[in-house]
Amino acid sequence: MIKKFLIFTALVFNGFIATADEIILETTWFRLGFSDKGFVTTIYDKSGKREYLPAGQSAPLLSIRFNGIIEEPCQLRRSGNILVLDYPNKVEATVKAEIKKDYITFELVEIKLSDSVELVIWGPYPTIIGESVGECVGVVRNSNFSIGIQALNVKTLGGYPSEESDIEPSYDIFASGNLVDIENDWKNRKHYRGQTARVMEYGSVLQAYTRNRSQKRIISNWGHSHYVAPSFNDGGVTGSKIALFGCPEERTLELIGQIEVAEGLPHPLIDGEWAKISRGATSSYLIMDFTEKNLDQALELTRKAGLRYLYHGHPFKSWGHFDLLEDAFPDNRTSMKRCVDRAAEQGIMLGVHTLTNFINTNDPYVSPVPDKRLAKVGESIIGQDIDKQADEIYIESPLFFSQMENNTLKAAVIGNEIIRYREVTQSEPWKLTGCVRGAFNTVATEHKKGAMIGKLLDHPYKVFLSDPDLSAEISARIAKLFNETGLRQISFDGLEGVWSTGMGQYARALFTKTWYDNLKPELRGKVINDASNPGHFNWHINTRYNWGEPWYAGFRESQTHYRLMNQDFYRRNFIPPMLGWFSMSAATSTEDAEWLLARAAGFDAGFAFNLSIRNVERNGASNAIFEAIRTWETARMAGAFTPELKILLQDINNEFHLEEAGVGEWHLYPFKTERYIHEQKSRQPGEPLHSIMEFNNPYEPQNMIFIISLVSGKDETGVKAESIYLEINNHDRIEIPAEIEADQYLKLNPDGSLILFDANWNIKRHIQSTAEIPELLSGLNRIIVDADFSDEGRSTLKIELKTKGKALKLKI
Repeated sequence: MIKKFLIFTALVFNGFIATADEIILETTWFRLGFSDKGFVTTIYDKSGKREYLPAGQSAPLLSIRFNGIIEEPCQLRRSGNILVLDYPNKVEATVKAEIKKDYITFELVEIKLSDSVELVIWGPYPTIIGESVGECVGVVRNSNFSIGIQALNVKTLGGYPSEESDIEPSYDIFASGNLVDIENDWKNRKHYRGQTARVMEYGSVLQAYTRNRSQKRIISNWGHSHYVAPSFNDGGVTGSKIALFGCPEERTLELIGQIEVAEGLPHPLIDGEWAKISRGATSSYLIMDFTEKNLDQALELTRKAGLRYLYHGHPFKSWGHFDLLEDAFPDNRTSMKRCVDRAAEQGIMLGVHTLTNFINTNDPYVSPVPDKRLAKVGESIIGQDIDKQADEIYIESPLFFSQMENNTLKAAVIGNEIIRYREVTQSEPWKLTGCVRGAFNTVATEHKKGAMIGKLLDHPYKVFLSDPDLSAEISARIAKLFNETGLRQISFDGLEGVWSTGMGQYARALFTKTWYDNLKPELRGKVINDASNPGHFNWHINTRYNWGEPWYAGFRESQTHYRLMNQDFYRRNFIPPMLGWFSMSAATSTEDAEWLLARAAGFDAGFAFNLSIRNVERNGASNAIFEAIRTWETARMAGAFTPELKILLQDINNEFHLEEAGVGEWHLYPFKTERYIHEQKSRQPGEPLHSIMEFNNPYEPQNMIFIISLVSGKDETGVKAESIYLEINNHDRIEIPAEIEADQYLKLNPDGSLILFDANWNIKRHIQSTAEIPELLSGLNRIIVDADFSDEGRSTLKIELKTKGKALKLKI
């Protein structure tokens, strides 16, 4: 704690309070102190009168790495707002400190022996806060107070230089701090992406750093133990700059926005509001491979869903130059501009999906003349002259060529020729063997002994990647596409591709910042953008992240726990929430759609709905699905769901139906749903073959609702089930006067209608039943199910039984 006599013995100068052995810097809510050795002495909440510096933790203002050794300061001297730090190796660092109203900035303005200083580290600054640790945004907070760090330029990286590649590590922990596997319960664990703020046993740390990149380095990178990180001229460690702040928890996001504006960081807007608080930042969208010809159909579906954004998943002929598919957009960007304008007339904005700096092998950056700036793992020289037909190439060193872990294309470049090889000899003389000359439509030529040969970096998508200069050109090229067409949404998928530069998260920030800086000023505040992975600086540029893919399981099962864990990441990092991509197939049901929409309402999260016109036309529930999306998303974006309701809606086991009840009013119906299996059985004569189930109805007594489907056994075809009946509580019974085939659905609706659907929810026929619909009592019900199967295999009936609760009234 700060000694009381400091107030009386201190020299006050421009917000500094200085004594012989301590310097105090104060903002409205925050007090930060340093000893005469350059170490933090206090991190103090002035209004709450609480110390947040953990006892026994060392916290230097600025550390350096010199000759591979991290050194902490041994002395701090102050002259006005200039702080001079001395280190044991005679390095002297000059830091300019500025106290703003609500935060403090520190900038390294000069450092002696700067060429020998490999990097500088701000902190780590420890705190006792562990309740919420925003690893990406760089903020830790409890219910009362927040403490944060902000990197104030692109070369100041959030985190700690634990990897020479500057690729931020991710880690998984329980709330208690134990390491866990990714499949554990999402509610009990957290997946951390980065370490600008990091969980510690005593609470947390905040940290940032800048690396000196004036010299070429060999590092481990992208699955290669030896990778050349080229030099990069950005002024070295001088100019590294951060802001530190402490404030009431409820003021945190507002203060970060103020820092963005005051310090010249990106501050994009959506619908006229800062993107981090705009409702539009969580806008859901349709993904369709629209063309200039079928755009009207795609726009009609977007309108039916009540959405404002239509997104193309793969519009490009090749990545790199990003020319558009000729069949879909015959006049290239002019065609896309016409599409954008037509959509805008209907209040809909168009977007496109990219793979950042991935470069297809048919792109002009590769073929017929490879660009000199394609990323290389490293280089050697050839040991003998080779003619146009040589299929073996002698090389001086195999170091960069024999690394096969991430070596899909096995490609090397000599001059303007790309060569693919099968393997590298295991001993001298070193040779590339099984060479294919003139690969990717380059031209096979003669090469002289001593010519440079480079090992090209590739990716399992069978693409090449870019060095720093080409990455900047590609990024500017994407910005030009947006400037020329007016596109309004993008995802930097594959953003990890820029690790090809050897600069890790720095390269990610440079890529997106170059794109952002090259946008027309009027577009910077209008384009929604996300990325495949987050970063501290990119937090300011990226509108959101929409993670979760639909390709790995059913509609409700694909990456479900991953999607749910992401919501906690978004919350603790002040990121507008999203649920990821969901794919509408011909067999997607209305119930599936409302399951998704309830989760979206619960987390107040947007989503992407991936579809094709063909699947929409085949799916008999399409109109109901689009109507459900319109109803739910209108209510969500209007803020109709209360905090209490959102908790219920977040539970993936709860199901709901939402109906409009007037202007700005809705009725939300909860359902109790249970799923059962009635298996085909073989028993001794006379033994019952039925299944007995129990259903606990939490609502008033009501007629049952069900969906029954037949699943055939392996390699069985033409299976049918008939004589299906359900008996309730040994009293009421309903017999189904129809047979059901494999993958068909038999649905009993709340209004009592019984309908048979095909596998894609197209109505086969309405079924008339003479029996009354059995009633499910409140509480526990005993249900018997039986049927006759046409085969003697392992076919089963899947039964989804549900009851409906009273409407919950919503109003805005």
